[in-house]
Amino acid sequence: MIVPLLLATRPKTLPAAIVPVWAGCVLAWKLTGNFDGLLAFCTVAGAVCIQIATNLFNDAIDAAKGADTERRTGPQRVTASGLLSRRAVMSWAGVFLAAAIACGVVLYQAAGWPILAIGVPSLYLAYGYTGGPFPLAYRGMGELFVVIFFGLVAVAGTVFIQTLQWRPEALLLGGQVGLLSAVLISINNLRDRAEDATTGKRTLAVRWGPKPARLIVWLEIKLAVFLGLAWFLFGLPWLVLATLPLWTLGLRILWGAFTMPEGREMNRLLAMSALQLVAFAALFQVLAVLL
Repeated sequence: MIVPLLLATRPKTLPAAIVPVWAGCVLAWKLTGNFDGLLAFCTVAGAVCIQIATNLFNDAIDAAKGADTERRTGPQRVTASGLLSRRAVMSWAGVFLAAAIACGVVLYQAAGWPILAIGVPSLYLAYGYTGGPFPLAYRGMGELFVVIFFGLVAVAGTVFIQTLQWRPEALLLGGQVGLLSAVLISINNLRDRAEDATTGKRTLAVRWGPKPARLIVWLEIKLAVFLGLAWFLFGLPWLVLATLPLWTLGLRILWGAFTMPEGREMNRLLAMSALQLVAFAALFQVLAVLL
């Protein structure tokens, strides 16, 4: 039970939940000098629990819809492969949502009604990403969902929780983090394009074809770089250098995105994309602390 459940949580995707909170806390400290460890812990724990619940719902719902087939080139899915029952996976998703709600109670007591405005849609979309009447992943809205909820909302919400202020700098950082997180979705969808096309999963890669799908990855990384120039407008020019990993790892990711055939080999690009996201946040923290 433990090993299949761990597999179903998809640990390699969790940086997309951790980095926005991490970066948001660093930005809040840089702007105001405020940092509350308990609120930071509850924020990151809630975000991780929602991410895990999303992954579990995705595993169970994709299996029910026949979207995970024997042609799959990504990591093994526990429901489709029979390692866990759909009922068990859905139940565990509910457990993690309950844990996220518990974290949200602490945040609500500290920051008030905006936590409900952020938390309620996030809780629903953990399921609604692949389930419900309008599953975003099946409508080509995965990248947009990630930019909004794993970028703008997550970073700005974290800064608000720490400072009780809505800061434009948080939207800038959230845009960068969201775009870099969306790279993972775009590469995942490019890798699975052929399989998704046969199972009704209308991702952007399926809708627009392989060449535009590869250009989306290029656009996400380049936009994250150019957004960084806006730190000059906020009097924080050294934070522009946080994009340096995008000029190293990012170029390697782009080379692979444009030259690799679709399929299993692109799993390496996913790992590099997660590393790029973490490296961006780490360098952002170093620059914020030292300069």
